[in-house]
Amino acid sequence: MHTADDTVRCRCHLADEAATLAFGAQLAQALTPGLTFYLEGDLGAGKTTLVRGLLRALGHGGRVKSPTYTLAEIYSLPAFELYHFDLYRMHDPREWLDAGFRDVSDGQAVSLIEWPEKAAGWLPPPDVIIRLTIADDAREIECEATSPRGAEYLETCCTSC
Repeated sequence: MHTADDTVRCRCHLADEAATLAFGAQLAQALTPGLTFYLEGDLGAGKTTLVRGLLRALGHGGRVKSPTYTLAEIYSLPAFELYHFDLYRMHDPREWLDAGFRDVSDGQAVSLIEWPEKAAGWLPPPDVIIRLTIADDAREIECEATSPRGAEYLETCCTSC
């Protein structure tokens, strides 16, 4: 869990879509308002599938779709709101501000941001970076804490990695 430089990190092999959904559910267990996650990975790596598993575990029974064309999907959950952003189609980082997302890090919601590099310099800093890579028919996932809150979160929810 802790690396030589004392970074809190966990890595897992996800054999299939069901494993990705289950890992998302595991991540849901310790979520608290104000956490910001960057989701990194190629197209088709499973970022939205991971979010779907997380939302299902939080009790969301509706459809979970990629916000590729809408930029954001907002889910009102019993304990907090969850913002799911997909910035893949952004061409300029200032589009983040133009879309009115300046205040997403108000501490009241959880933010999951796909393709964060598309709005570099304008986003709130992440607490956790989640990297998904395609490995044949499976996925490899790495979660890295980038703040004290992120470290506490990973130490709580990533006990099986």
